[in-house]
Amino acid sequence: MIKSHSLFAGVIVLLGATAPAAPQTTSANAPDKSDYTLFDPVPDDQMRSFCTDRPTKSNLPCTVDAGHFQYESDIFNWSYAHAGGVTTNTYLFTNPTLKLGLTNRMDLEVNIVPVETVTVKSASGWQNLTGIGDTFVRAKFNLAGPEGGDFQAAVIPFVKFPTARAGNGDGAVEAGVIAPVSFALPDDYTLLFDPEFDVERDGGDFGRHANFQLLANLCHALTNSVSAAAELWGQENADPRGATQEASFDMALSWIPAPNPNLQFDAGFNVGLTPATPKFQPYFGVSQRF
Repeated sequence: MIKSHSLFAGVIVLLGATAPAAPQTTSANAPDKSDYTLFDPVPDDQMRSFCTDRPTKSNLPCTVDAGHFQYESDIFNWSYAHAGGVTTNTYLFTNPTLKLGLTNRMDLEVNIVPVETVTVKSASGWQNLTGIGDTFVRAKFNLAGPEGGDFQAAVIPFVKFPTARAGNGDGAVEAGVIAPVSFALPDDYTLLFDPEFDVERDGGDFGRHANFQLLANLCHALTNSVSAAAELWGQENADPRGATQEASFDMALSWIPAPNPNLQFDAGFNVGLTPATPKFQPYFGVSQRF
């Protein structure tokens, strides 16, 4: 089992020396936007700072302003895994998450990979599968700090629908919940934790088991438009047909080009820390708000 308490205590020390990403927006003097809805959008001059769940694995507590639309997507994502004599390469050709602000504290999100290619090389030969990915539908509810500030929290329940073909997905409806919390630290640093609990189908039958995830992310801006992120991620999958433990160290850069405050480009990579984790996963992507 991953010893998450010791791993994440260690990463906080490491990140403090090496890792920056976007700091939180202050909530001081923020306008009251509680009456705005999907059908009565927040005026452009009252919109909060552009905030995305990219580029790392983390999910932030921020939501899209009511009545506004946002997409966040990989342009290309490649992961390489090798374990037990089997080499697996996974390619995502875009990976959009579409977000719609419903209220000041809630948005609706849909994620699907239009084209996913998985190639597997083993002693028995090559296998190549290409198709659409599974569909994830999420709702994000901000519980604290909708406009930023020293403390932010949210809850993100989600359901996965099995739209992927066999081999690209497991053919099961699955669900989970994420509960991101973030804390403003001195010198414009922000510390984020993302605990997650999922209920997934057992491999090879229709039973169910628990899957736990946790990450720690430390953030700080490099310049007014460029930021970087570093995090440690861990996962414990309790599948009775074969429990697995995964962990990775992830780093990324993001850039908001002037003069457009509603456009962001990013690039990053994840490095696997356990045998069951993909060894290397580089990617680059784009996000935009309307």
